[in-house]
Amino acid sequence: MADEKLVRGIGRWDLTAILINTIIGAGIFGLPAKVHALIGTYSLIAFFACAVIIGFIVLCYAEVSSRFTSTGGPYLYAREAFGSVVGFEVGWLYWIVRVTTFAANCNLFVTYLGFFVPGASSGIFRIVAISMIVFLIFAINLIGVKQSALATNLFTAGKLIPLFIFVAVGIFFIQPENFAFGELPEYGAFASAVLLLIYAFVGFEVGVVMGGETKDPQRNTPFALLVALGIVATLYILIQVVSIGTLPGLASSERPLADASIVFLGVFGASFITIGALISILGNLNVGFLGSTRLLYAMSENRELPNALAKTHSRFKTPWVAILLTSLVIFVLTVYSTFLTAVAIATITRLLVYATTCLALPIFRRRDDAPQAKFSTPLGVLAAILSLILIGWLLTRVDLTKEGLPILIAALVGLVIFAANRFLGNRSLDNAS
Repeated sequence: MADEKLVRGIGRWDLTAILINTIIGAGIFGLPAKVHALIGTYSLIAFFACAVIIGFIVLCYAEVSSRFTSTGGPYLYAREAFGSVVGFEVGWLYWIVRVTTFAANCNLFVTYLGFFVPGASSGIFRIVAISMIVFLIFAINLIGVKQSALATNLFTAGKLIPLFIFVAVGIFFIQPENFAFGELPEYGAFASAVLLLIYAFVGFEVGVVMGGETKDPQRNTPFALLVALGIVATLYILIQVVSIGTLPGLASSERPLADASIVFLGVFGASFITIGALISILGNLNVGFLGSTRLLYAMSENRELPNALAKTHSRFKTPWVAILLTSLVIFVLTVYSTFLTAVAIATITRLLVYATTCLALPIFRRRDDAPQAKFSTPLGVLAAILSLILIGWLLTRVDLTKEGLPILIAALVGLVIFAANRFLGNRSLDNAS
């Protein structure tokens, strides 16, 4: 089997840590202010609504992922359910999402680094900082998946401790008068706030990509998905409660958690939260990189990308060509992009990828030849239908001319790559015969 070239070194709690790391990235350190500016205290309801929407989608992922033991995640599910063309498009678009998101968050990391190292976010120092970050992530992932999982566990602890302290201490400094539920927000404002918050909840799908390196993935993946979402959703809502309750000027804050922590932790609080943001982003970069390289590996194993991308290192048992190529691409993208470049496009493309997995659930249930599910989602078909309706509702908030066009262009480029690789592959087989 293809995945025998990889090492199953990711355990149940390792995968849970990976999922927490992919969900909690940079968003939660800035979005509390942005959504509060849109709908005020009703932002608490928006956070809850987001958790419910993502919850339905995660239930679909939990069942579908329990049918597979191989690497690929959404790409693998789409390929099995809808055929190789749709599967390739899902894999291709999701790889673009991962590398552009890495570039965006890496730029944000450098910006936060400027808080401690003046000048780090501009000029030659910015390029040096980006080079060091990319090389660090490259080295961790090349050495082995066990080392990457260990680094992820450390990053998870490093990001959760500051956030837990923020909530645990801040809860005692809440001013009840800050919670003013006035006039109901307009529908458009509330829908926009929910779409904005989706960015803070996405990323869990990275964990399912690494099925070929996960121990007993059919049981551990559903467990990790549900536990990780429960922890993150609870933490996010509590963070918003503390932010509203302790920071009267929340709506206009550029660094809401840092500014709020000054109220009850003093100047030390801002530095503490900023360090937490740096660790959070670094952990997010690591697991996002891990997922994107395994996606290239899986697509190459299925002969939908050049065979070289499936080569594994003789000593480390990692897909070193995919790791090297991804490192070069993200370095160039990071140097020539900004944080906001990919956020909207990445979120929209993710929703499209989520839709294919949700749609795959009822298809697999009806197929006699589908791999057996080791986890059955209660009312799974209903969860899939609700997920698709909610995804459709979120996509109504999209500016198709602004954000839809780049996605369409990327999809067309993917079709060209798919057709070219098929053509060249068939020619090679003809010559060999």
